[in-house]
Amino acid sequence: MKNRPARDRQRGSAMLVTMVLVTSLLAGAVVLVGMQLASGRSTELTRSGISALYCAEAGLTAARPTISTSYSLWDASLLSTTQPSWLSSSAFSHDLDGDGVADFEITIRDNDDEVAPAANNLAQDLDLKIFIVSTCIKYPDTPKQVTELIEYTAAGAACYDTQAGGCNGRGNSNK
Repeated sequence: MKNRPARDRQRGSAMLVTMVLVTSLLAGAVVLVGMQLASGRSTELTRSGISALYCAEAGLTAARPTISTSYSLWDASLLSTTQPSWLSSSAFSHDLDGDGVADFEITIRDNDDEVAPAANNLAQDLDLKIFIVSTCIKYPDTPKQVTELIEYTAAGAACYDTQAGGCNGRGNSNK
């Protein structure tokens, strides 16, 4: 029989340690990249959420004059969950950024204006007050909605300076 040289039992153990270290470093890098991507996505959602809120607020500002002067159309639109035709883009611009696409939608809702024991009738306004609801549709990942209560005041209402409270509640000029 031929004499074989004795094997070195430690041969290849350095390669195994190197492979374990490289695998650990790669796993750590994957975790760090995943955390960075999640952080970037979170930052983008926060940014678009703030922009969506501003968009909805701009919708309220744009709609307020048209809704305030259209009291006769309120009752017919109170139960609608979609934007009434009289609040379409022809009444005022729904495009905030100039891309030709509407950025928000407007609906109106009745407030609870019935006196107990009468049941609440959401299809009829009794106290000249309604809610304007502006919904930003530009950012579908972060939808935002803003609601504002407005009151109808008839244009050209007579104001007498010397009546109790004076014009617009500024006091009484009766001396």
